[in-house]
Amino acid sequence: MPIKEPAHPMISAYAKQMEGGLLDRRAFLRLATLLGMSAGAAYGVAGLTPAFAQQQAPKKGGKLRILANLDDVSAPHAYSWGQEMFMRQVLETLTVTGADNVTRPLLLERWEASDDAKIWTLRLRRDVKWSDGRPFTADDVVWNLKHALDPASGSSFLSLFAGFIMEAYETDKKDDGGKPVTGHRLWRDDAIEKLDDHTVRLNGKSANVLVPEHLFHEQLFIIDPKDNGRFGPDSASTGPYRLVDFKKGQRCSMRARDDYWGEGPYIEELEWLDLGTDPNAQLAAIASKQVDGLIWVDNAALDTLRKLGHVQVYEAPSANTGAVRMRVTEKPFDDGRVRKAMRLAIDREAVLQLGLGGLGYLGEHHLVSKHHADYGAVVAPERDIEQAKKLLAEAGYPDGIDVELYLKSAPSWESKIVQSMLGQWAEAGIRVTMRPVPPAQYWEIWQKVPLGFTDWNHRPLGIMLYDLVLRTGGEWNESAYSNPDFDKLLDEAGATVELDERKKIMSKLEEILIEDGPLVQPVYRNVYTAYNKKLKNFSMHPSNYNYYKDMWIEE
Repeated sequence: MPIKEPAHPMISAYAKQMEGGLLDRRAFLRLATLLGMSAGAAYGVAGLTPAFAQQQAPKKGGKLRILANLDDVSAPHAYSWGQEMFMRQVLETLTVTGADNVTRPLLLERWEASDDAKIWTLRLRRDVKWSDGRPFTADDVVWNLKHALDPASGSSFLSLFAGFIMEAYETDKKDDGGKPVTGHRLWRDDAIEKLDDHTVRLNGKSANVLVPEHLFHEQLFIIDPKDNGRFGPDSASTGPYRLVDFKKGQRCSMRARDDYWGEGPYIEELEWLDLGTDPNAQLAAIASKQVDGLIWVDNAALDTLRKLGHVQVYEAPSANTGAVRMRVTEKPFDDGRVRKAMRLAIDREAVLQLGLGGLGYLGEHHLVSKHHADYGAVVAPERDIEQAKKLLAEAGYPDGIDVELYLKSAPSWESKIVQSMLGQWAEAGIRVTMRPVPPAQYWEIWQKVPLGFTDWNHRPLGIMLYDLVLRTGGEWNESAYSNPDFDKLLDEAGATVELDERKKIMSKLEEILIEDGPLVQPVYRNVYTAYNKKLKNFSMHPSNYNYYKDMWIEE
């Protein structure tokens, strides 16, 4: 099919690669939409039909009750995955990546990239209004971008744009070792530029083909500038629901907006309840119909849930994972040989079967999944106990090491994965003691302990995790990993439009982590959720993001 709409020149090249069998249709969809082609046009060129087409007429009304971890919602640009899971109904992002991994405009109408992908023009929808009736304008977007990129906001969004429109500089402050503290700022004054009331331009110092997906990041929820970065029940928002009431750790109530700018919402009220992390309490709540849905389902609860006649369990393969991370500034993990020995002691297949009951697939210790479009093929490290012992001896630990591993006490799949590795490590002289702590307490110490187990949610691209988790100075760089060669390749990958070339760079990044990295990451897991069958038009997202505005209830 010919490409009719104005398009980035690389889209025609991708179409020819698809026609020649060098690029699959799903990859074409992602690449073409990222460079500004509408999803409808891209599906047409690819000869595909969206699988999420609505099959029934929606019904309006009703109330849906869902279990969630109701953490503090007052600072949206510093949200974790817990807050974003329920606050997506109230707050919106500029773009949205769907269950098909295709990124579409949301508060934007469209975007355009320059041929070199350094300049991105963001065109805002003209029909969006805040819940207080005020029009949504470019000033709102400029403020939100600048606030999320301000290190003082605590937002990890800065890490995603670090090589694009931000620059590092030495401040006049010193760290504990007497070295200058590095700060970050926009690389020039007009890096974020308002062109008119409905147009914003990003002027990058380098190319970045991932801008639309980064605009979907959970720490770039669009909030009202007049609240100066804070949010509460009295705040204006653009989403389909209003936040009516919120009590941390207890209850949250949302009501449908009659004046919402988009389609829906159909469900009149959303009620969120926090019953803690006890899986038995969660199962009892949905079994007794006290609640209608569980956002996250632990593997251990699947059999019981599937026996409940009024419940539908949904599943999606994803890049959701958990990783044992070593803090490279702490002994013994300051030595790359010790870090590699930790990986070589592990039998990945055994972890998959014992830790996850086979409900997932193998990882390769570098966070990039085969479900990521930018995965680069590498040779995965296999178990080698003798080599692990040798590396430990060379690092000065001929008798092995004794370490403590901190992890959350729930969900249970995390502790099962760790338990499946304890005996394997012990065979190499790596004696690990588990230190489970309540989930809330873990997030207070996760960037401080020498050894920890952290779960990572699915993202469309592996490079997004690298920017957040492994780039020098990244907001979520819990391992304190810093490798100039890795950072340089990371910038190069983000600037590479051609997918095959980017995959080659990603392979190099993955190989660095297999050899030197701070992670033990042997498996990925499928994700599950469960809802009362009265909920209609549900579509499982690999990140488990739910947009209830598109769903309805049939009693």
